[in-house]
Amino acid sequence: MTFEEDKIRAHWEQETCGTRYGVSGSRKKYFDEIENTRYRLEPYLPLFANFSEAREKRLLEIGVGAGTDFCEWVKNGAIATGIDLTNSAIDLTKEHLVTANVKNNNYDLCVADAENLPFNCNEFDIVYAWGSLHHTPDTIGALREVYRVMKPGAKFRGLIYHSCSWSGWLIWFLHCFLKGKPLRSVKDAIYYHLESPGTKAYTIKEARGLLTKVGFEHIELSTRLSPGDLLLIKPSQKYQHPMFKIIWKLYPRWLVKILGDKYGLSLLIEVKKPFSII
Repeated sequence: MTFEEDKIRAHWEQETCGTRYGVSGSRKKYFDEIENTRYRLEPYLPLFANFSEAREKRLLEIGVGAGTDFCEWVKNGAIATGIDLTNSAIDLTKEHLVTANVKNNNYDLCVADAENLPFNCNEFDIVYAWGSLHHTPDTIGALREVYRVMKPGAKFRGLIYHSCSWSGWLIWFLHCFLKGKPLRSVKDAIYYHLESPGTKAYTIKEARGLLTKVGFEHIELSTRLSPGDLLLIKPSQKYQHPMFKIIWKLYPRWLVKILGDKYGLSLLIEVKKPFSII
């Protein structure tokens, strides 16, 4: 594992994605809080994922986090495999499945690197990666791995970050403009200050170019407002200063909603692997 990957892993070992919304002492309620918040803040996720489509199909989820989506895949009858860079995420997902009393045992979970997937070529019918591949140092390398393990005709659905977004501009304003560095780019602000170190974001044109270069076809891309765009997220520790509480309170969510999904942070991807390569 590289030094960059070590830093990324350390970040997510410390706080698995979504777990700040779980506050109950009851483990069942804890996971329910994480799940309810996830689907309330990202209501487009279940429709996009289309969990029921995976019934009796081999599915790979890259970046399982606290296991909310993975539980849905398993409940819907997928032959599911989940990976994550961190031990904490794998342990939480296993506990989540037990706590939710999931009856289907047709799944596997392991710690693995998205850039070096420990699977055979042409193995999965569906690959799913919600908000994980923009964190790995070599995103195009990870996409090539996704392509490799997909069966011909298989689907990949995922989410990466969109650079032309309210979240990106807000992070740039807080960490570049207010600190006297207005010439730094939004992508730099995201890279150094959004979640784990080295987080990347792309324009729609750049995302299409990456996916085309890897070899995918039937590329469908769309943007959605994320919880961050609307400042509906629970602030992390670095945003506990009273100034940030004022920003959270005065932020013009009404305007962001009126202007719609065009400048959303969430860039949704749906592509297929060709049946044959000419």
